[in-house]
Formats: sequence, structure tokens, C-alpha cells
Amino acid sequence: MSEVQHKRQSARERILAAAVGQIAREGIDGVRIARIAMEARVSSALVHYHFETRDALLAEALNYSYQRAGEARIAGEDELPTATHAERLRSMIDGCLPTTPGLTDDWVLWVELWLRAARHPDLRLVAEELYARLHSWFRDEIAAGVEDGEFSPCDADEIADRTLALIDGYGIRTLIGDGAVPLGRARSAVSSALARDLGVADMLAQAGDPARKAARAASRPVRTAPSM
Repeated sequence: MSEVQHKRQSARERILAAAVGQIAREGIDGVRIARIAMEARVSSALVHYHFETRDALLAEALNYSYQRAGEARIAGEDELPTATHAERLRSMIDGCLPTTPGLTDDWVLWVELWLRAARHPDLRLVAEELYARLHSWFRDEIAAGVEDGEFSPCDADEIADRTLALIDGYGIRTLIGDGAVPLGRARSAVSSALARDLGVADMLAQAGDPARKAARAASRPVRTAPSM
């Protein structure tokens, strides 16, 4: 990559990072190109060059925030090789709920995407693709747990879809500050439902079992969040 290409890529990433923050704070309709440009330390013309429309900016900002999370959506890179499937699923649930300021911003972008996709057909493919990636991430981990004998035989596709639906339902109420659904209840409700589907008595308790962790550590490949 040439120095010019590197500078252009860096500028584009700064624009996307600034856009993620501004969309999360003010919504896509409140975005001002001049303010994004100022925060990213670029010209307004360069922002328009990369993103011709607000929908294009939203789509790319979502892709960027999703990719930026990457492996950090799971508990931590150092823990992944020795984690049980139950631990990994617990961490994946945490990575899909508004558990941190960064993930809260991601959630606000998701809500923006839902609203825009309902009105603008060209954004529906963006939403479908992101959901498909999340679905594959959960499905593959569930299927691997079944294969290793940690979970009961099940329809991994069906359970992945149901888990994502629960995450969406509980997550939106946590996001808006609904007192009936604090973060702890959202975590517990999604994890408990998934544990029942997988035939484990208490996924949250089993996730910390060191014997189960050690027994499966050596032979299982590491799975990470799907990249863009």
C-alpha cells in the first residue's frame, strides 16, 4: 500500500469513527457533515467524496462499528482458546447487549438501521447481511458445542434465531433505560432461555467450571465474531 493510500484509508477510518459517535448521539437525521469533518480533521468535501448519501454513511458506519468490535465481542482474546462453549456463548451474549458505552453506541446505530431499513429498501440488504453474520456466529458455536457433547442435540439455526430475537427484545428495553429490564435481567433472561434450549441446567454456572474448560481446551479451534 502506498503512503497516499494509507493516508486516504486513515482519513476514511477517522470519518467513520466520527460518524459512529455523531449518529449515536444525534441520530442519522441529525448528522452534520461539517461536524464530522471537523472531528475527523478532514475537509467536508472529503466526507462527501467517500459517502454520497446519509444512507451510505449509516451503512458504512454500521459495518465499521461491527468490524471494530471484532474479537472483542467475545470475553477476551487470551481466554478464547481455553473457554468452554457455554462460556463463549455467555460472552457472545454480553457482546450483543448494551453492556459498555461502545456497545451502547452500536445499539443506537442498530436502531437507526431498523428504522431506515423499514423505509428504504436499499438498506434492507445491509440489515440482512449483518443479521446473517450474527446468526452464523451463534449457530456455529452452538453446533460445535453439540458436536463436542457439551450441549444436547438441537436445531442450531432455530436456536440462533431465537437467541438473537431475545437479545433484540431485551436489549432495546435495556437501551432505553426501562426499569423493569436492567442489564442484569437481560443477561440472565437470554442466557437462561439459551441454556434450556441447549439442555444445560445453568449455563452461567457451568461456564465457570474449570474441569470442563480444561477438558476441551486442546482440541477445539478458536471461533471469533465474523469479520466484514
